[in-house]
Amino acid sequence: MGKHRRGGFVFVTWCGDHKPRHVHIFKDKRLILKWNLEANVVMKGKLTSKLKVLIDELVREGKL
Repeated sequence: MGKHRRGGFVFVTWCGDHKPRHVHIFKDKRLILKWNLEANVVMKGKLTSKLKVLIDELVREGKL
């Protein structure tokens, strides 16, 4: 499991989780977004511009 905190959100990935490769994003223990890292599309929830910036930063840093 990978867990990263950024901008008031918690980004969680699980090793061996189902495909496609994705991240679960929580705020105050509530799921805000499930993001497909392979196709760069929303799987569940709503994408905001702030979340997109944070996702892109974590991907560039090799954390997602």
